[in-house]
Amino acid sequence: MAKPPQMQAFMAVLLCFLMLGSCPLDVMGEWRTCQGTVGMKGRGEAISLEDFGGVGDGQTVNTAAFREAVYRIERLRRGGGTLLYVPAGVWLTGPFNVTSHMTLYLARGAVIRAVQDTWNWPLIAPLPSYGRGRELPGGRYMSLIHGNGVHDVIITGENGTIDGQGFVWWNMWRQRTLPFTRPNLIEIMHSRDVLITDVMLLNSPFWNIHPVYCSNVEVRHVTIVAPHDSPNTDGIDPDSSSNVCIEDCYISTGDDLVAIKSGWDEYGIAYARSSSDITIRRVTGSSPFSGIAIGSEMSGGVRNVLVEHVNLYDTGIGIHIKTNAGRGGSITNVTVSDVYMENVRKGVRIAGDAGDHPDKYYNPKALPVVDGVTIKNVWGYNVGQPGSIQGIKGAPFTRVCLSNVRLRGGGGGGSTPWKCTDVSGAAQGVMPWPCAQLSSSNGMGSCSSHM
Repeated sequence: MAKPPQMQAFMAVLLCFLMLGSCPLDVMGEWRTCQGTVGMKGRGEAISLEDFGGVGDGQTVNTAAFREAVYRIERLRRGGGTLLYVPAGVWLTGPFNVTSHMTLYLARGAVIRAVQDTWNWPLIAPLPSYGRGRELPGGRYMSLIHGNGVHDVIITGENGTIDGQGFVWWNMWRQRTLPFTRPNLIEIMHSRDVLITDVMLLNSPFWNIHPVYCSNVEVRHVTIVAPHDSPNTDGIDPDSSSNVCIEDCYISTGDDLVAIKSGWDEYGIAYARSSSDITIRRVTGSSPFSGIAIGSEMSGGVRNVLVEHVNLYDTGIGIHIKTNAGRGGSITNVTVSDVYMENVRKGVRIAGDAGDHPDKYYNPKALPVVDGVTIKNVWGYNVGQPGSIQGIKGAPFTRVCLSNVRLRGGGGGGSTPWKCTDVSGAAQGVMPWPCAQLSSSNGMGSCSSHM
């Protein structure tokens, strides 16, 4: 008797993982490493969600099936780990955890869809580097797919979909009826060796991908989509994490496409875990807010960031570095290059007055340091304002270096002037010409090696 197509696909994945440790392109999609950060790997065995009573009819709630499958992977450790196969279909579920040495594999046509019974959504503790939920005091709702203290975790497939059904959460936010901070779509905490690739993320309730207190994280070939009026639906937010690589992604959301963070005011200062060694390349997208952002929560520090080959369309701010008095911490050694932007309200904004505070206990004298920011080879068309750099009185931004930055207004005409305060650095080949603080020869020496 012929096997059904879903079983045939499952058997193909099972065989290539067991026999080869890898799969052909038509089964697994394109394989590429992201600077060798994590990389794909085979598993010792493969199991299907259907083995645990899962039903992909879009109506049956599969939370128990997901949790039982993960429990089985965790308890019955197999050499090389286990692949959990999600066949084509719509798999309605509440939040569930992933575990170490696990691959969550979404077949072509598979949709993991969040339930909308928010009253039953589990609560978890606030992040220690934030001191409270990001939106509201107290705890926060658990992400749809969650991991804590795990390693060697892969979320991948044949461009299957993880749908957060965020509409109900967005409406609660708009109506101010949220009791706690909304859930992320995927959050991995205190973990290492995490790969997310070849999936689509749709309509997240809050931030889409949030690796926090992690190391060795790779996100590539991921599509992230939410309406432009969806609140705070950031695309990818590395947070107090190191050795992170984000490549070849398309993101169109209601907030920052990629935002690097490291904790909030006095809580981030006390937790003292930076975000470092982060690479972002070949990202394309659109947002009413920022394309590539650092901050505004950066109190643990951000250092060693490379952003290159980015294309931004119909976006609020192209490149946005944002902090505030009370943040403490530092942003150092940041290079942004080869960016094209079109129909953007502001090309570059480096701001010392951005973002709010968690409570009244922050120290307004904790002034952040912004030093060593290089922005080069940036082209823009129909850019409303080329840029502004507004440092903090008593803590000016230093070594801000602009090179070959050409941001034109609509129709090829001129743009409004740059605005700058409390900043030093240099500029070369910038059109329209930037502010005097960056055009003097005083900053050329510190910038010459970066321009």
